[in-house]
Amino acid sequence: MDEPIIVGIDIGTSKICTLVARVEDGSNLRILGVGIEPSQGLRKGTVVDINAAAAAVTRSVEKAERTSGFEINAALVSLAGSHVSSINSRGVVGISGGIVDLDDIDRALDAAQAIAIPHNREIIHVIQRGFIIDGQDGIRTPVGMHGYRLEVEAHIITASASTVENLRQCVGGSGIEVSQFVLNPLASGEIVLSETERQMGVAVVDIGGGTTDMAIYIDGDVWHTMVLPVGGNHVTSDIAHGLRLSITQAEEIKLKFGHALQSDISPEEQFTVRSFGGDAPERINRIELVNIIEARMEEIFYLVLQEIKRSGYDGLLPAGVVLTGGTSLLSGCRQLASQVMGVPARIAKPQNLVGLTDQLDSPAYSTSVGLLEWALLMSDSGQYIERHGPKQAKNWSEQLKVLLRRLLP
Repeated sequence: MDEPIIVGIDIGTSKICTLVARVEDGSNLRILGVGIEPSQGLRKGTVVDINAAAAAVTRSVEKAERTSGFEINAALVSLAGSHVSSINSRGVVGISGGIVDLDDIDRALDAAQAIAIPHNREIIHVIQRGFIIDGQDGIRTPVGMHGYRLEVEAHIITASASTVENLRQCVGGSGIEVSQFVLNPLASGEIVLSETERQMGVAVVDIGGGTTDMAIYIDGDVWHTMVLPVGGNHVTSDIAHGLRLSITQAEEIKLKFGHALQSDISPEEQFTVRSFGGDAPERINRIELVNIIEARMEEIFYLVLQEIKRSGYDGLLPAGVVLTGGTSLLSGCRQLASQVMGVPARIAKPQNLVGLTDQLDSPAYSTSVGLLEWALLMSDSGQYIERHGPKQAKNWSEQLKVLLRRLLP
């Protein structure tokens, strides 16, 4: 079998999902193995109990190995959490020989990275947004062009080095090498966004259990990224406190009766629940539950809107927002997002999947499937994946070359 096998491990606050896929015909993914396990030891995307988290990752990996029949040696791993931050930078170099080649681009990206980064931060992604040759901007593919001065605009994503190392240890405990960490919204964006949306201007908003992750795409490139430490678990917690229920009960009620808009709920609707200390089940108006949910979801979308405005790109998103992640399944979520942010909104999930896909047909698995898509697109260099899984790039220069080839049209 010559087709390469790629692996993605989505380590979230609410679940851990390991996917094994085969690349068929050079560009199609067939899901061979799925391992889904409730997450433990993580809070808001950050490891708080390394032993519990490592055990949950191991169980997820073992399930994927059993269903696929492959032993997993390396994988791409998702990354989120409020410790993630980003900055835009510019690198300038002289063009050696008068014609742009890959070495010139590598040097320009190296120059863009020459910024003051604290010693406790680690660079996760360096994404080129565009090139300028001798003052001419808007260049997407500079290789082979004549000039004397090359500038690159880059979006640099960093994360807490200690947090990243803890996550690496969790995965390494299963005997798996981390090929690369991929920021959640970038992975989700690979699978849920259309090329038209990327070109026109769109924000992908991945609302998970512990975090809400956003990436802004304009002219086909990533212009801004952000992670908010708030998500669906906060909605559940609000319900538990407001109705005096256990977290388990609150989650069940959220899934069964939850809605994000009071205006869509009849005042007469009721449901039965047994609260803490209650001798008998009591009836609760559904609109009381929805009032709690709407308040928190409205806050999440308002925080996203604030971040979009702070980035300065709020007027450049005619395609609006694309919602994904498990919490986006909440009824009325799309309408509320559109009301709060004043832009079109749609809910997206992985499409056109082949193989063991029954469980993956949901927005909750956009990041999981997006990791495979990310690996597939980066494999064009021949360095990133091989028959037994992703291959670790040996140094930053190689990783930058891989990333550049992924991002250039």
